[in-house]
Amino acid sequence: MICRALFAGLLLGGVASMMAAEAADTSAWVVDPAAPGDHLPPVGGSLFDALFAGTRDGRVTHMLPFPFEKLLARVDAQLLGDPASLLPPAKRVLIPLGRSLQRTAAAPEYFRFPRVVVGVDSPPVPGAPLLKDRLFIAYQEKSAVLEVISYNEAAGRFEFQLVKDYRAGGTPQVFYANRNICFACHQNGAPIFSRALWDETNANPLVAATLTQAGRSFYGIPVGRGVDVPYAIDNSVRRANRFALTQRLWREGCGTGEAGVRCRAGLFEAALRLRLADGRAPPPDAAFEAAVARPLRASAARLWPAGLAIGRPDLPNRNPLQGLVRWPDDQAEGVARSHVAARFDALLPRPPDTVWQGEAPDALAEAVAGVADFVADGDWLRLKAALVRRPQGLARAMTAVVASPAGRSLLADQPIPRAGLIAALLTALGEAPRKALPALWPPARLEVPASPPNSTASGPLPSALAGFHAWCAACHLSAERFPPNFLYGPAAGLEARIRQCAPRIYVRLAMARRPPAERDKTPMPPESMLPAFHTQAAAWAASAERAALEGVVAALLKAESGRDPDPDVLLAGGYEALRPCLAADR
Repeated sequence: MICRALFAGLLLGGVASMMAAEAADTSAWVVDPAAPGDHLPPVGGSLFDALFAGTRDGRVTHMLPFPFEKLLARVDAQLLGDPASLLPPAKRVLIPLGRSLQRTAAAPEYFRFPRVVVGVDSPPVPGAPLLKDRLFIAYQEKSAVLEVISYNEAAGRFEFQLVKDYRAGGTPQVFYANRNICFACHQNGAPIFSRALWDETNANPLVAATLTQAGRSFYGIPVGRGVDVPYAIDNSVRRANRFALTQRLWREGCGTGEAGVRCRAGLFEAALRLRLADGRAPPPDAAFEAAVARPLRASAARLWPAGLAIGRPDLPNRNPLQGLVRWPDDQAEGVARSHVAARFDALLPRPPDTVWQGEAPDALAEAVAGVADFVADGDWLRLKAALVRRPQGLARAMTAVVASPAGRSLLADQPIPRAGLIAALLTALGEAPRKALPALWPPARLEVPASPPNSTASGPLPSALAGFHAWCAACHLSAERFPPNFLYGPAAGLEARIRQCAPRIYVRLAMARRPPAERDKTPMPPESMLPAFHTQAAAWAASAERAALEGVVAALLKAESGRDPDPDVLLAGGYEALRPCLAADR
């Protein structure tokens, strides 16, 4: 069944992608890849914060179980398991040679310390938060780092976080991540994953066999596993990437004022009916047509005449062990396998997955289905039972919500207030809603350098090097080693840090001059981010600014070797053979 579903999904996905590509030039992005938004939550906080918040010494902080198996158990305890399945509620895969920023952290022991990727695709137990398709965690033991993507319902967006020093005897520190770095790959502001057949994961028999040879256990995760787990994560990632579309249709598509309130009320009621009918949508009636369909189509025609483009969440399948019979004994050959060619790189700009268009036959059904993904929370069984006892009560309850000042406030122009609307409906149905516990939000922190290197405290920045701050600081002026933070440090040492990184910087800058098909690596800055600099790929390639940066590193390399650098010569041993951007003592 999985194979058949995969074939159908790939076929339909290919057709949808071709149609999306045709509309890509004129449609608006649901999420602009070049506009990541504030690094810290503008309101609310992440589900990860809420799930692991606690108090210590009178302060709200994160209480993170260790080792990782205990953290997974905490997540699983919030979820309903499928009694017909042997799979855990939160799905996990092992990826020793992937495409994340942490891909070289375990070098050369990739198979002893594989990256773990966890995706929640199960509904909550009664009273638990809605984590399904809203919590994704990656763990790299070697660097003692968790990378977390989790939903922020108040803000209607995914948040990106890092947990550092997550190790035995450590003191885990949780930070919100630099969204510029995250959006370079997560171009729809949501999780990403590989397409079938997921050959980077332990679904690949050779990957699984090599992991087994490492001779250790991996956090209670079975090594021998078919495609069922990555398939489940892939589906979860796809659903998660539709949330941004649902939020825009809810907020902007329905509009403002009285019409907007009634449109959102109609959408939510239709979503509940869809859930009650187990996904079998009843035909829209005249009330839905008047309150929802006509206003939504009119708004779409005005706001997005060419449609809304949904960013593509899937990456091309990549087999890092292609052509191998077994993992090589030679360490250099093994390290070379961590190279990610340009065509597989998550930094490569991706065409839209699909384009939502208001006049399409399934446009309204997709809007309703999207909202339905926001109603099946930990109170769903209580709401469903209340509606079963009162078969005609839903319409009257929603009318009562719309008529109340509190309900109208909930249905105003804001992200979907899922918990508030369900509580209001339970009240209207004569049920006492579950008493909500006060939200515990640990302080939201962004880890940044204490003293930027171009500040007066650290001395003036050499003029020849100022361009690196202008074009690279968004991602490389940080406290993180991944991507390499060569701009972090005193201004007086900047030239030495650029010299250390010069071979890799030169290759990435030179790639912009080559046609895409001839690139061994993706250029820098990532092309999807160039609109934030008010330029595009062709203009950047021909720009004096790019040439100046390339000239600086070319001069440093020539002073070192006595000859002009050549990208092909530098890459003769493979990109990963180039010296690292960060010296060993950093």
